This record gives sequence, structure tokens and C-alpha cells, in this order.
Amino acid sequence: MTPILDRVSGPADLKALTDGELGRLAGEVRNEVIQVVSETGGHLGSSLGVVELTVAIHAVFDTPRDKLIWDVGHQCYPHKILTGRRERMRSLRQSGGVSGFTKRAESEFDPFGAAHSSTSISAALGFAMGREMGQPVGDTIAVIGDGAITAGMAYEAMNHAGHLGKRLFVILNDNDMSIAPPVGALSKYLNEIAAKGPLSLLKAAAEEFETRLPGPMRDGARRARALVTGMPGGGTLFEELGFSYIGPIDGHDMGQVLATLRAARARATGPVLIHAVTVKGKGFAPAESAADKYHGVSRFNPLTGEQAKSKSNAPAYTTVFGNALRDEAARDPRVVAITAAMPSGTGLDIMARRFAARVFDVGIAEQHGVTFAAGMAAAGLKPFCAIYSTFLQRGYDQIVHDVALQGLPVRFAIDRAGLVGQDGATHAGAFDIGFLANLPGFTVMAAGDEADLVHMVATAVAHDGGPIAFRYPRGEGMGLDLPERGVALPLGKGRVLREGTDAAILSYGAHLSEALAAAEALAGEGISVTVADARFAKPLDTALIDQLIAHHGALVTLETGATGGFGALVLHHLANSGGLERGRAIRTMTLPDRFIDQASPAQMYDWAGLSAKDIVRVVRQALGREAAKSGLRVV
Repeated sequence: MTPILDRVSGPADLKALTDGELGRLAGEVRNEVIQVVSETGGHLGSSLGVVELTVAIHAVFDTPRDKLIWDVGHQCYPHKILTGRRERMRSLRQSGGVSGFTKRAESEFDPFGAAHSSTSISAALGFAMGREMGQPVGDTIAVIGDGAITAGMAYEAMNHAGHLGKRLFVILNDNDMSIAPPVGALSKYLNEIAAKGPLSLLKAAAEEFETRLPGPMRDGARRARALVTGMPGGGTLFEELGFSYIGPIDGHDMGQVLATLRAARARATGPVLIHAVTVKGKGFAPAESAADKYHGVSRFNPLTGEQAKSKSNAPAYTTVFGNALRDEAARDPRVVAITAAMPSGTGLDIMARRFAARVFDVGIAEQHGVTFAAGMAAAGLKPFCAIYSTFLQRGYDQIVHDVALQGLPVRFAIDRAGLVGQDGATHAGAFDIGFLANLPGFTVMAAGDEADLVHMVATAVAHDGGPIAFRYPRGEGMGLDLPERGVALPLGKGRVLREGTDAAILSYGAHLSEALAAAEALAGEGISVTVADARFAKPLDTALIDQLIAHHGALVTLETGATGGFGALVLHHLANSGGLERGRAIRTMTLPDRFIDQASPAQMYDWAGLSAKDIVRVVRQALGREAAKSGLRVV
């Protein structure tokens, strides 16, 4: 029963509720979130942790005039329930349904999209300056997690906000658990503040931390702290950055949260940071007791918490990578691994269970992670930087300047290549082929299947001649037998999996299975198709390309990446070699020039025009068979 929630159609309705009713409303919202996610899957633990904060913010502030920005946006389910989307929540993360993140196009209550972390303070400050310059903006509130605040961008924004001195509210949702346990000195510092109270001195905390360091490091840390902060009178780190600090407060005590927000709203003249201590997964015992606090879940039983399991026996690409890297690390003590707050998401937890001292979680700090890996490579180690394609974008300057320019052999393991399903456009791995293959000295690979991924891990271990990357998708492989041990592949050499005479499909990456399915369908129509797996976008297998052009009437390239990637590299080679002048029909199949909304991966690829039936259509068209079938004369 939800008697209070049933009276809420939007945040304005919260203004008529008593504080006691707001507390009961939080309980009803929490149960609603559990019921919804049990049916749809999604980000459960993070949303359960902010229920009281969400209710209190909407009760105290005046959204949507006041701009509320969630960081990361996956904690926004209670916010969506309270802002007119309750009836649509069971379409969460489905085709045409409610997004799993905040999304400007979805609601006026979502002023800023946030599916990547650590952006909220910068955006909130931008809104605040819009207000100061006459735009119709009220207060701005950024809710940022303790994992998200570890990223440098958050501190750049806080430093600027402190300098500008404009009214701005930052609520630090400190649950001591981002996706993986937060790492680094900042997390230790937040824990010390929570234990000692809001008047703890940064100087005391810093000195206590320094006493645990070896002598030379301790002296250096003291000198650095004196240079950076001065610290004549103490205060918190946030106060040193120019914020008024309030807290820590119990983020689940509705009375305390309401009183704090009301006082801050009434008195603030400049930037304010409110430190709220919460529990991820609050109110759902299976989530509270789970190691990852039910960060991302499939459909589950709301009574027991048991999650629905996949029926496929094929291993996930992520698991194949994790096992292969662990085995390589067992053979070579120089193999190390770096992740940006995603040890289980990238499969590095598999290696960490055996070689914990050689796996480094840098927190949500992709830029640092890339340059950290570059330093390790320069020192003679063999670093594997395992970052999702969509998050690797955040470290691109470091890839260019710190890795490629210096020719350092950092190994980039790029998970979630291509379209990823319910997380939608924000998490699609669309651009890594183009932005890596255009860098001098880079070797760029893509696994056509899970067995090939094992060989690409071995190839990366053996490659010391410069940076190397390999991409692979989210989800399960083709069910192939895996090699006991990977072998290094010859650089820049593809493979032919099926011989034909009429047309050739040159596939790059894990859509190889779709290419093979298309070739089988075309064979039923009397069209003989060669299927080749390029394996490498750089260096290109130009001999294979020339062979395919020479012996087939049409060549179709296939990739699960944006335009300007593998197909463009093939066309560039053919333009320079004269291959475009041989009278062959050439087509490139890529992701379209638009962002593709959430759905199942199969449906997204259907929308993108990259399913097996689309490949069939393109091959027919390239050969002129479509016109012939329709009765038109082929010229």
C-alpha cells in the first residue's frame, strides 16, 4: 500500500506534507523502487541509498526551477518516481521507456544528463552562473557520490566554485561504496570526518595519515601539504576550497536531512557542501549485505533477492578476458592491471583474487589511470589498462600525449565495444576504433569471437613495440571451445573463415557471427560469399583487402563502431592503391551518424542497420541483385 505516494503527482505535492508524512513517503518510495527494479533490472543499491535525500530535496527546494543534478545519474530512480514518471517506471531501461539515467529530453525535472560520473558540480556551477546573468534559474543542487567525487573534474569544479563564490549546493552522498569500494586518501579522509564530527581539522587528519608513511615520504607529504594549503588555522578540505561545510549528517534521518537543507537554503550566500552519510542498498537486506550492494542487477525476487540467471552456457567476453589475463599474469610477473573503479565490470577481479598486489583500482579517474599505466610501462612493466570504451573517452588526452607520443607499450583492454543495450547511448562503445586507429604507432585489434580474445590477450603481452588495444563487446560469446593458452597473433594479419566467389564480407570485431549468418542466408539464395575476419584495424591487412577486391564483385566492410573507423581505413587504402578504380562495388557498414536509445542489443543493432538481414540486403544491393529481383533492369 502506498497511501502517501498515491497523493504525489509531482514535487509540488510534497510541500503540503508534514515532516512525519515525508518520512513515511520515503518508505513507500523505497518499496516502489524495489518492486520496479525486481521486474526490470537496473541500478538498485545506489537508488535505495538516496531515498530520504531525494524526498527531502524535493520537499525543501523548488524543482524544476531549482536545478537538481544527480551524479552519477543511476541513483535517480526515486527522483523519477516523484517527478511524474511513476506510472512509466516499469518501462525502465526498455525500448521507448524511461531512461536509467537522468535525461534532458525526458523531463524538465532532469536539467542535465549524467551517465558518466563527476560532472555535476561543473554543470551546477554553470546553471548558477546562468542565474547570476539573468537566466530563469533558481538554486542549483548537485548530489555527488563519494566515488564520483574522487575524480579530478569534481575538484576542478569545486576550486572554481570557491573562487567565484556564488550560491551553490553540493550534497556529498557518502556511502563508502561507489561501485567498488572507494580507494585513495580521500575516502580515508571522509571516513575520518564522519567518525570525528564536522569540526575535525584537516590538519589533524592529514598529520595522522602522514604518521603512517615511511620517513622520506612523510617529510615530502608535509612539505607538499604546506605548499598547497598553508593550513594556518585548520578546517576541512572543502572549506579550503571555498565551501561552507555542513556535516556529516545521517542521510537516512529525515528530520536531520530536512532541518539541514532548510537551514542551508535559508542562510547560504556562497557555495555550500553538505556531507550526508548513507547506506547503499538501504532498506533491502540482500542489497545491504552484498559485496557490490546490488549496484546493477537483473530481474530478481523481491522477497529473497535472488536474481534471474542467464540460460546461455557461452562464457561472457569479460570473463574470458579476466581468466586469460590471470593466466598470463601467472606466467609473467611483469603483467599488471589497472581499472577505474570497475574491477568486477572489467573482469580484473579474477586476476585480483590471485595477484592482488598487481591489480590497481585508481577510482573514477580514467585520466590518471592511463598516465599511471604509461609510467608503469616506462618502468618496464606490462600494464593492461582495462576500461570500458565509453569511459576510455575520458582519458583521451592522456592516450595521445602520455602513451602514443612516447610510444609506450600500454595495453588497452576495451570492454563494452559497440552497442550495450539497456544503458543506452551514454554507455555505447562507438568511437574507440576511430580515435585510437588515427594515432601513430598504435596497434588496434578487435576480437571476432571469444577464442580470438584469448589470443589477443597473449598478443598484447608479447607486444613491447608501442601501445596496443583490443576491443570486445558486452555479453556472451559464440560458445566456442577456448584454447588452453593464447598464442601471439601475427600483427596486421586477418583470417578467412568462409570461401565464396560473388561477394566478400570483411568483418572487424564480434559482429563476425552476424556476417557468417548473413553469408549462410545468402547461400540459400544462390549468392556465394567469402567471410573474412580483419582482426586488425591497424596495421591493416592490405594483402587480404587486395585479394578480396581482386576476386569478388563486391566488398562489404562491417564494424560495430561509428563512421570514420575501420571502413574508412579500408577505403583510404583502396583510394591510395588504386583499388577504387577496379570497378568493384564497395560498401561500408557502420553505426549510423546518430545516438541510439536504449533497447535490447539485438533491437539496437536492428535500428542501426547492422543485423544479419541488413548485411544480406547490403550484399544484394552491392551485387545489383535487389534490382533484378524486383524486375528492374540492372545497368
